[in-house]
Amino acid sequence: MERVAERKTIMLVDDNLGNLEAGKSMLGDLYRLYPILSGTILLNLLEHVLADLILLDVEMPGMDGYEVIRRLKDNPTWRHIPVIFLTARVDEGSELKGLSLGAIDYVSKPFSAPLLLKRIENHLQIVEHEKQLKRFNSSLEAMVAQKTSQISKLQNSVMSTVADLIEFKDGTTGSHTFRTQKYLKLLVEKTLEQGIYVEEISSWNLEHFIFSSQLHDVGKLSISDTILNKSTRLTPEEFEVMKRHVEIGAQVIQKIEENMEGQTSDNSFLRHARLIVGGHHEKWDGSGYPLGLQGADIPLEGRLMAVVDVYDALVSARPYKRPMPVEEAQRLIESGSGTHFDPKLVAVFSKIADLFAVVARNEALS
Repeated sequence: MERVAERKTIMLVDDNLGNLEAGKSMLGDLYRLYPILSGTILLNLLEHVLADLILLDVEMPGMDGYEVIRRLKDNPTWRHIPVIFLTARVDEGSELKGLSLGAIDYVSKPFSAPLLLKRIENHLQIVEHEKQLKRFNSSLEAMVAQKTSQISKLQNSVMSTVADLIEFKDGTTGSHTFRTQKYLKLLVEKTLEQGIYVEEISSWNLEHFIFSSQLHDVGKLSISDTILNKSTRLTPEEFEVMKRHVEIGAQVIQKIEENMEGQTSDNSFLRHARLIVGGHHEKWDGSGYPLGLQGADIPLEGRLMAVVDVYDALVSARPYKRPMPVEEAQRLIESGSGTHFDPKLVAVFSKIADLFAVVARNEALS
């Protein structure tokens, strides 16, 4: 036999004791039934006991059924409790008003007991199915979030490993990528704070943008170690070979994009990576490579990366040079405004050059 504690809770609200007794006889063996004489008592009881369904009379003294349901729907805790109106009113306007206020059904008195029982059963089943669907959706969302997190961690791990390979091949310690990400974050945040390029940057996923900068030199994996780690200045022929790493890197990213097409709704990580790779060696005056783009034709991602990449190259030790003092590096960046670099970004850089210097010095000591 079903235990009472497992039964659905129904509250029957009617100011007529005879109707309450009749309801108790009809429903008491099937549900946990609370016979209630007024809307005020119902609202007080709901503070302590939640109902699975409410059977509500319309015409009651003091607070009628319409006012009761208004208060129920205004309360976040109660608004989802299904309400069935039980009333002697049979006019279309009354029924429409009740349904408009949020009732799920409208049963006219006198009613057929078997018909009312069936309606109650059907509505409770619908509510239970909705609860099951919500639980399923919550569980599904949790599973998707977990899988997304796992994929993101795997992607981050792979990208970090690729970045380490690039830097190992390039003869650096691995800190170049870490520092450029820090510089890039500082530069982007200050650019937004200054109200510069706000419309464009605001459309980005900044986490994807910053992280994608790790791949800015991915094309160097195709360049000979002899050229990458040469301790003297490159010959013109060697420099032409070195320059190819930009085109090769952009092609690699584009190929990955093509392979991923249709598999994910957000390819912003790869799009940012491609624009960084292809644009960070272009120059504002058009003298850069690989395409000789000029001014705002250079993707903003590339213009931002150009500033931080050159700065870090200047303040870092390389096989062919000693690190430059941060003050001198700042002057060189500022002298390249309007020729090598976007003037607006150089102006932003000048405001936070001391923060760049802190990053450079801290990493040099670590």
